[in-house]
Amino acid sequence: MTAQLSTVIASSSSGGGSGAIIQLGILLLIPFAMYFFMIRPQRRRMREQQDLQRSIQVGDEVITTSGVYGTITGEDGDTRFWLEIDDDVQIRIARAAIQGKASPDAPVADAEDVSDDADADELESANTADDD
Repeated sequence: MTAQLSTVIASSSSGGGSGAIIQLGILLLIPFAMYFFMIRPQRRRMREQQDLQRSIQVGDEVITTSGVYGTITGEDGDTRFWLEIDDDVQIRIARAAIQGKASPDAPVADAEDVSDDADADELESANTADDD
């Protein structure tokens, strides 16, 4: 009985040894893959965001994480800014709430422009309906 058991163990271990090494290799590769595909890029993004927030100066036009555009008008300590969002309207925001600098060439649509465009579209569609 022990001879048969040792024969069965020897035959199963000789063929499965290479499979176990491959499985162990895959399990060891998973943490390395997670580091290079997830952790490292996240650290790079965090470092870039911190550098951007440190480089903000008075007079810069910025966008906050909540989507508010404004101009930095002053600093209130190391962690806060005063942000002018309209004429004589200022809010105090945290430095961490700044998402990035607003690009000066990005067009911003005013509410009046949008309503004028909507009125022109309605007038045009009414004219085409009258022609039919």
